[in-house]
Amino acid sequence: MTIPELIQSKAPRTFSFEVLPPLKGKGISRLFENIDLLIPYNPAYINITTHRSEMVFKSTQDGLYRRVSERSRPGTVAVATAIQHRYNIPAVPHLICSGYSRLETEYALIDLNFLGITNLLLLRGDKAKHDPRFIPNPDGYSHALELQNQVNAFNRGQFIDGTPMDILPEAPFSYGVAGYPEKHEESPNMAIDLQWLKAKVDAGADYVVTQMFFDNSKYFKFVEMAKEAGINVPIIPGIKPIVNLNQLTLLPKVFRTDLPDMLAKRLMECKDDKEAKIVGIDWCLRQSSELYEAGVPSIHFYSHNAITSVKEVVSQLF
Repeated sequence: MTIPELIQSKAPRTFSFEVLPPLKGKGISRLFENIDLLIPYNPAYINITTHRSEMVFKSTQDGLYRRVSERSRPGTVAVATAIQHRYNIPAVPHLICSGYSRLETEYALIDLNFLGITNLLLLRGDKAKHDPRFIPNPDGYSHALELQNQVNAFNRGQFIDGTPMDILPEAPFSYGVAGYPEKHEESPNMAIDLQWLKAKVDAGADYVVTQMFFDNSKYFKFVEMAKEAGINVPIIPGIKPIVNLNQLTLLPKVFRTDLPDMLAKRLMECKDDKEAKIVGIDWCLRQSSELYEAGVPSIHFYSHNAITSVKEVVSQLF
């Protein structure tokens, strides 16, 4: 089933969450332990992030340093397969433009097709840490829309060099894309941001998952504006429980999201991370309850470093 079909089948409400592949050299057991905390609450699906390679400096035997490309969290396709096999729940790997070539993407699609993983989230991805702005791979893409076109061509049985497949994929890929209730940081205004989102939906996106937000009114306004722009696919709200005090300033800086006055004031009154975590759980629970009461059928939790907080929230909702 596609993600919209899956959510509809679990009506009136469900949830999903996102995990990171283990760091290079680490095992997968800790990841499974984290997932085990949420499985009893019947999530609809699990997202697996993808990380680009970064340039790092490594020392050599002669005492010098060599600049090399290294990926800290490889294995998205393998992790997605392991999750889907172990839990019999749809895994949704991310495919990104950032740091990947068209051929690398094609190989990933071939592997995913063989493995029976048919749901994807297609993203442009972040710029490299060492770059002042987003720079695509020399044989890659600048926009998620271009990545969508490659997936669409693969669904039609066409490789990137134009040659046809001998056998069409047994089940075509279904995919979602990202939406930004407070607009993407590189968009000059919300109207243009919505134009890009409309283009991605028109190109075949089956649903939208939003960037995290902490003010539900911004999500409701975003959905209203999207509908006015002709975007009629499900828009799944993405939220995250705050778990420590430094996120008071870190999240607005990194994700360009505002914290409501009430939340900011409550966090500033906290003496330590333990108190901040309690505030974060309470705020996330209030957000989730309001979203469900408004008729949102599914919520996506950004659970990085917050799996126990997400457990506290869903245990009170399901």
